[in-house]
Amino acid sequence: MDIKKVLLLGGSGFLGTYIANRLSQRGIEVTIPTRRRERTKALIIQPNIDMPEVDIHCEKTLASLMQGKDAVINLVGILHSRDVQFPYSPDFGNAHVELPKKIIAACKASGVRRLVHMSALKADPQAPSEYLASKGEGEAVVLAAGSDLDVTVFRPSVIFGLGDSFLSTFASVLKKAPIFPLGFGHARFQPVWAADVADAFVDSLGNEATFGQAYDLVGPKVYTLRELVDYTAELTRSTARIIALSESWAYLQAGLMWLAPQPLLSPDNLRSMQVDSVCDSSCNPPADWKPTALEAIAPTYVAQNTPKGKLDSFRFRAGR
Repeated sequence: MDIKKVLLLGGSGFLGTYIANRLSQRGIEVTIPTRRRERTKALIIQPNIDMPEVDIHCEKTLASLMQGKDAVINLVGILHSRDVQFPYSPDFGNAHVELPKKIIAACKASGVRRLVHMSALKADPQAPSEYLASKGEGEAVVLAAGSDLDVTVFRPSVIFGLGDSFLSTFASVLKKAPIFPLGFGHARFQPVWAADVADAFVDSLGNEATFGQAYDLVGPKVYTLRELVDYTAELTRSTARIIALSESWAYLQAGLMWLAPQPLLSPDNLRSMQVDSVCDSSCNPPADWKPTALEAIAPTYVAQNTPKGKLDSFRFRAGR
């Protein structure tokens, strides 16, 4: 399957930047819809990338964007909602369930068969959080379209890498604050490098063996949240005191942070952490999946006062 033109939805975000870089480097033309083009200058200057200002939640707009494309990649996702409803609020539903439905309808209308969709590890309609429940519903919608489209779903654990809001956020707080209150330190993750995830997405595009499949993307090692924070403190040489919070205090902290204009944490995030984001015996990684260790990458960007960290930061912003 020859892929020359790709519509990348959600492409201006953290992971989208990595995927756009990979596609551009392979000479593939990439269209990345955005609502505010001026916020994505790092991508605009790269070759083979077009960034029209449109609303992708309009089905007619989606169908128009798909004209002449060989494949669609959907990365759209949200982590927070001001509303709280179970199993999930309209915000989560619109982003994770209704948009995939519109994408599928637009694919059919425009004749684009190839669709690659990002879900989340342990996504499940019965999950305790709005995020995981809505992601589970959206994943089911995409896989159900497999009789009409060539679909592939990827379920990554938490993603790390230069530009992330994961280890970088820990580092920012640890460098500035004398104390670091930490709830749900026992929660377990299997962090996966953004570049490995990007390669999995891009490599799958023309690979017919991946059609109709759902793959779990995880790193080689499991960590507790406390271990990840401790490691970040070590990398940043932070002297902040890490204080473990009880569950009730953790939810109080998350609720207060949720009120911020751009919240770093919400109660729904904690509900997601009730489910360990790690692989078990039922996991299905891609063939020849060889993920990179977190310890090989994190020091190059978490502590950017190292020569290699500065170089990697420059290369990332330059799209190399």
